[in-house]
Amino acid sequence: MNKLIFSVLIVIILTGCNGFPTDTLSQPEGKVIMNGEQYSMIQSNYQWKEDNVEISTKSSTDINELAELFETIEVEKDGTLKFEIDKNPTSITVAKLNEDGTTDIVEMKDNEITMPSESGYYIYQLITVWSKGKQTFVFDVNVE
Repeated sequence: MNKLIFSVLIVIILTGCNGFPTDTLSQPEGKVIMNGEQYSMIQSNYQWKEDNVEISTKSSTDINELAELFETIEVEKDGTLKFEIDKNPTSITVAKLNEDGTTDIVEMKDNEITMPSESGYYIYQLITVWSKGKQTFVFDVNVE
C-alpha cells in the first residue's frame, strides 16, 4: 500500500513540474477605433522570433489589394481615429497613401491620428515593431 501511495505522489509531483509552455504564440491584432466602434485592420508581412520559434508570413505587396479586404470607414474631415495594437509595440509608423499615389508620414499622438481636412479616399499603413518582430496593418477611409 505504501508503494502505491509513494508512486502516486511521485506522479503528482512530476506532473506539477512539467515544462510544457502555458501560453501560445499568437499574431498581434490591430484595431482602429472610431466613435467607440472597433474595426480589425488587415494584417500583412508578419515576422516574429521567440525562443526557438520563428514565424514569417507574407501577403500581397499591393496595398490596394489589402485595402479592398477592409470595410472602408466613413469619417469626417479633421476627425480622429484611435489604434489598439496587441503586445505593446515599441514603435509605430503611420503612412497615408493619397488618391494621387503620393505617400505621407502621419503624426500619431497617444495612439491617435487626425484625418485629412480634404475629402477623398485614403489608405493607411501602420508599420509596427516589437523587440521580437514586426507586422504591417492596413485600413482605408473615405473622408467626407
